[in-house]
Amino acid sequence: MAETVLTNTGLDRFLELLDGTPERRDPVFTRAAEAVLGLLSLRGADRGTGVPEPTPGLVRQLLMEDLPTFVYAPPGELAAYPAVLGALAARFDGGRGERVVAVVAEAGPDFERAMNDPGNLTWHRWYASLLRSCGADLGDPEDVRRRLAALDGAPLPDGVHRADLMGRTALADVLLAEALTRAYVRDAEAPPPTGPLLTDHAVATGIGQVAAALQDRWTAAGLAEQLAGPYARFAPGPDAFPHLVLADALLDEHLDYYGDSATPVPPPPAVETGAGPGAVEADADVLIAAVEELAEEEFEPYGGEAPHLLYVVYQRGCFAESVARKAAEYEDWTVDPALEDLPVAVPAEAPAEYATPPVPELVRLLGTAELDEADRARLEGPAGELAATVDRLAVTGLVFRSGDAFGLTPRGAGVVRYLLGVRGVAAPDAAQAAAWSAPVVVAAAEGWPAGVAARVLADWLRARGDSAEAWSALLAALGTVHAGTTEAAAVRGLFAVLDSASAPADALRGALRDPVIGAYALQALRDRDEPADAIQVGTSARALYVLDSLPGKKGPLESRRTAFDEAAASWPGGSAALVRAMTAADRHEAQRVLTPLGIAMP
Repeated sequence: MAETVLTNTGLDRFLELLDGTPERRDPVFTRAAEAVLGLLSLRGADRGTGVPEPTPGLVRQLLMEDLPTFVYAPPGELAAYPAVLGALAARFDGGRGERVVAVVAEAGPDFERAMNDPGNLTWHRWYASLLRSCGADLGDPEDVRRRLAALDGAPLPDGVHRADLMGRTALADVLLAEALTRAYVRDAEAPPPTGPLLTDHAVATGIGQVAAALQDRWTAAGLAEQLAGPYARFAPGPDAFPHLVLADALLDEHLDYYGDSATPVPPPPAVETGAGPGAVEADADVLIAAVEELAEEEFEPYGGEAPHLLYVVYQRGCFAESVARKAAEYEDWTVDPALEDLPVAVPAEAPAEYATPPVPELVRLLGTAELDEADRARLEGPAGELAATVDRLAVTGLVFRSGDAFGLTPRGAGVVRYLLGVRGVAAPDAAQAAAWSAPVVVAAAEGWPAGVAARVLADWLRARGDSAEAWSALLAALGTVHAGTTEAAAVRGLFAVLDSASAPADALRGALRDPVIGAYALQALRDRDEPADAIQVGTSARALYVLDSLPGKKGPLESRRTAFDEAAASWPGGSAALVRAMTAADRHEAQRVLTPLGIAMP
């Protein structure tokens, strides 16, 4: 029992102070008090008065981190934990109690969310919840063992993978072992008058055994021993997940692209998983075996690029990529940035042996008109070596290559999505992306290739019946998401990927007064020969439309300046007025486009 492992937590004294109260007779309250006082003591709370003194910082950590990591409590019993903190705070005067009570009240809703969040589950917390739902007495190790035996093949929470539970459990083990070690050292260096938390005998048996005893007390009696012994297959550790090495590599790729795991990758158009539980994990193990084989010297120079190849195709929304274009990038050839994500047609049939595309196709893929047969010959070696790397991945059935095109199969897309998800990368499927609000889907699509953004935004509108309301919400988001930042111009640019020809006219007319995309809506109506009141379009929207129409980086400076001068000639007030309007509407983009042209900013 944990109360004999953690001594001098003040539990007996605390319960004595509650004599005569309903809480004193409530076993749920007592169990909560054991965990709360034990964790506060482990975290270094002052025990000079006989009970640990809660501080705002310790209470916040307890509610938001420690309890959701180490303790299982059914939803109906969660209120006992804040109640214990309230009763404990009442034992301290001088305003300390009031500050703690305020923190408890503020963090209460977040505490309940954290305790119920499947992302915070460990193996021990999850199996405790399953056992309780089966009617087990969580304080009886024999009943726990018997009920555990009946849970063979127990389901996981929706959206949670075994690797998630394994990772959270491993982290919890480390955190608890560290807390126990620090508490023992702290008491040894400065012995408290109330006595140490851990006896020398308890520590001599091993910190791991002490931690297991605490896990049993805070989840289910005897559970730690069972999951470490006869039912270890129910709670596999890191060795059962070799594919997490690949998950780490894909996370690194995502951070290189976006810098934040919360920035979502596009949803694949189709995802498949094998039949039965653990199928996606089995596929991931097959994939990591191929990736590790490619890392051997015989697959140089591109074998080590397998994680990048997998990620870059997924990041393109699973549109096929070109072997030749990717090889050209590796060889530092110039590739037009506008063509980097150009979709590649997948031939229905192609010879198994790889052949570099003809010169006209290379020109189309790379955007370099000066290419000739000599250039194609120079690319044959690198492209062939890269194709060999892709072909080894294709043996898994998770990657395909047809001619120059390669990509992920639907099952491969499911595996990569799983691997990204277990490392915390936002990787929605198509249904999840379609359920987002307009600002969320626009913010995500801004960072995606144009073709992917077009598909996802079209699906988003289609999920809402392409209604005027949906279009109006999406158009409004184009004018508000990332407003005033360096990304605002890219968000406006999403208008170009929308099928405005199919947009309800009422939605476009309703956007005419929008200070950001009003002129875009006006032009869309004109292109359709629809009536539109141009006078509704404000100066800022017209200035942004002109600004976005200017060549920002391409072409000689002289021709870019000429384009500006032609636009300024028809602007009321001339170039100075146009520059002022552009700067007021989007200073970041105006500076980026106009400064190279020698135009001074106001």
